[in-house]
Amino acid sequence: MPRIAANLTMMFTDAPFLDRFARAAKAGFEAVEFLFPYDWPVAEVKSHLTGNGLKLTLINAFAGDWAGGERGFGARPGKQAEFDASVDQALDYATALGAPRVHVMSGITAGEPDRAACEAVWVENMRRAADKAANAGLAISIEPLNTRDMPGYFISRQDETLDLIARLERRNVLLQFDVYHAQIMDGDITRRIERLKGAYGHVQIASVPDRHEPDEGELDYGHVFAAFDRVGFEGYLGCEYNPRGRTEDGLGWAAALLGPRAG
Repeated sequence: MPRIAANLTMMFTDAPFLDRFARAAKAGFEAVEFLFPYDWPVAEVKSHLTGNGLKLTLINAFAGDWAGGERGFGARPGKQAEFDASVDQALDYATALGAPRVHVMSGITAGEPDRAACEAVWVENMRRAADKAANAGLAISIEPLNTRDMPGYFISRQDETLDLIARLERRNVLLQFDVYHAQIMDGDITRRIERLKGAYGHVQIASVPDRHEPDEGELDYGHVFAAFDRVGFEGYLGCEYNPRGRTEDGLGWAAALLGPRAG
């Protein structure tokens, strides 16, 4: 049976961020993930994690001016200084908070004239990030994002991402397998789960096409969960979806997966 983690950036959003930890714990989650914790002192975030008995599975490195359209620096020529600063900050937070991995975003590169130059910068940047992470005992996650939600993003397909990761020659860089993005861009989810076994270190879920709870849409998540069980995936599945309403009201699909604190 899979284990699930609440994504606190997208769930319980009717409460301030720091109040969402208690809400997640009360709902029965034993683990959480979130994107950018950098508006809060690391000690304050840690107190909400430990105070609610929660594990942290993933954070994102700072990705720039999100409201202005930035989505990271990894493949953007001329942004190496921003990239390095964001990775250093993220690794400090991950170490202090006990997160085993950091998702490092690659950036919007649609306006760049030279794809090869973007790839070269990405490889150089991610090698540096991987080496820093390895020294801290951490992993780097790389996630392809679908072109409908994130037009112009550097990587959108699973196989192209794995080809780039292979060029890094770093064992602590793994695919972040988001089933929602993968279904939109690649499909064949069951065989992909099987074929890519060992290549992904973190998994995220949401319904397709509307990115709500995984009890609707075109994917049978009971079948998807069974596939992850069959390949022996032992990590958490991050619930990176937009609840249809109040988060707790939509957790019926997860009742069997949540801990005894649920209620």
